[in-house]
Amino acid sequence: MITAIDSNVLLDVLGADPTFGPASANALHSAVQAGRLVACEVVWAELAAAFSNSEAAREALGRFEVEFSALTAEAALEAGMACRLYRRHGGARTRVTADFLIGAHAMHQADRLLSRDRGFYRSYFKRLSVLDPSTG
Repeated sequence: MITAIDSNVLLDVLGADPTFGPASANALHSAVQAGRLVACEVVWAELAAAFSNSEAAREALGRFEVEFSALTAEAALEAGMACRLYRRHGGARTRVTADFLIGAHAMHQADRLLSRDRGFYRSYFKRLSVLDPSTG
């Protein structure tokens, strides 16, 4: 089982978020027990922004056993089409292309996505299995 992971789950654990941290930590542990954890370059970049240097970010990802998994061309194109559909339906500019890249990566290159943003991903990536640690 390959589980793609969204930035928000990793940041919950690393930041010791009192609301979501424990559930996200449990979900990460379960995902590792079930198989591999992967994250695309968008998640790696978003996580790196929380650290003072790239080595510290790499070390944190290593502790969680998160593998780097670059987007394929097919996934990137799917992300663009989903973003276009979102904008066409009046989607606000608060949703950035990075979110679409994370969803398309998970749909094409993993078996499921671990994220607290399940409504968005389920709306635009209907075939994607999304696990939300905040729902128990």
